[in-house]
Amino acid sequence: MPPLAGSKFLANRVPQESNSNVVTIDVGGQIFQTTKQTLSLAGSKSLLSRIVNSDNTIPFIDRDPELFSIILSLLRTGNLPSKAKSFDIQDLIFEAQFYGIENLLVNSQSNPSQFDAFNLEKSLVLPLSGRDSPSAISTTQWESLHVAHGSKITSFDWSLQRKSTILTQFTAIDSLLALSDKVAAAGATDLSGLQIINLDNGFVKQTLNWENVTRSGSTVQAIGMSPEYLFTSFESGRRNSNCIMLYDLNDSLRPITMIGHYEIFGADLDSAIPATKLQWVSSHNLLMASGSHSGPSGVLGNIRFWDMRSGNVVWELKERIDCFADVAVSDTFSSIFKIGVNTGEVFFADLRNIGADNSWVCLGDGRKVSNGKKEGFGCKVRSHGNQVFCCKGGNIELWSEVQIGSMKNREGHLQERVFRKNFMGRATDVGGSRITNLDFGGNKMFVTRKDQQCIEVWSSSRGL
Repeated sequence: MPPLAGSKFLANRVPQESNSNVVTIDVGGQIFQTTKQTLSLAGSKSLLSRIVNSDNTIPFIDRDPELFSIILSLLRTGNLPSKAKSFDIQDLIFEAQFYGIENLLVNSQSNPSQFDAFNLEKSLVLPLSGRDSPSAISTTQWESLHVAHGSKITSFDWSLQRKSTILTQFTAIDSLLALSDKVAAAGATDLSGLQIINLDNGFVKQTLNWENVTRSGSTVQAIGMSPEYLFTSFESGRRNSNCIMLYDLNDSLRPITMIGHYEIFGADLDSAIPATKLQWVSSHNLLMASGSHSGPSGVLGNIRFWDMRSGNVVWELKERIDCFADVAVSDTFSSIFKIGVNTGEVFFADLRNIGADNSWVCLGDGRKVSNGKKEGFGCKVRSHGNQVFCCKGGNIELWSEVQIGSMKNREGHLQERVFRKNFMGRATDVGGSRITNLDFGGNKMFVTRKDQQCIEVWSSSRGL
């Protein structure tokens, strides 16, 4: 039960004017004055709203007046004052819970609209128990963080306090997706089924499987989500068939349909490539599914955009030259970005021009040639807000578009788009071990590195 549920305040006998808009409150022996409108911002279920509707006596609250001054500033401005930095975040959380305004505190510290990519720098390191490095991470919109390391999943709340560490049935978790603050979907390439796990106690609520023709079990290659569906890429245990299953998030994960079902016949490499990355493209209501395969002739891959209503492929890009090491779609830019596995260069393709003979445009100098070293191996690319983030080795590149007038010229053709690169972080933040995972939650960025048993938290100077 939250602290507010059983809280009471006492009324002093000193009266205050009934028709006044000014409210006087005695907190721990210190007098505060504010307006009824300010207190009403706390919400109808908060302790402070009850004060507004109380009788004409001055209420007394037996709490710390210094912490209350922080709470009152939060109500007045929507942000914490600078002096809040001298308090422990847990003290502020407990106080916000007592007054019933924790949601306002969360919004002030983790609001995604406060994400400032150009001012991000490494501000905190979250250690993990054990010797295993993170294999997958997933966040919620308001910054809750779930980390898979070895057979365990560790969860942190919005204030980045450790909530729990649970043990799973997996030897190692390859795919992890937060469905909520308390529930995640987890899968591996060596154990059949997608598990829906309660992160508070480790209880497996549900296991989702794909019944393939060979009945050989099905391992998870990738997970994705839209507001309505959970997407899971399965591959049969014999690796001779694969598909993408759709489950209804609003109906107890009821199976809806199957798309992209491929059975392997002969040497058809396209059929042999399961989707290893799934991303929902909300601006087009399409699912992007990508996968690649390394063989004697090099790295080959495909990127398909699926229409959920028809179950058909709308666009398809077959990667034969400088296949992607990683790929991401940006709704903001209406573009798809990749890092070439051979050159390590960053490319983009405008979704409004997909299907052209040469869809990819190189954002670098375009003069790198393949030297057999696979310069892009292990590189990551992610899209968030108005930026694209590319991880190369231990460094992070930030790509932003330079706006130059109208998107179309006088003839109605698309103008050439210009992107510029910046390197992120201070000198002490760059370099180090290769970056293995990159994700975003609230107004922060989370980074993991090879052989490091921790998570880096990158944030701007705002907040605590």
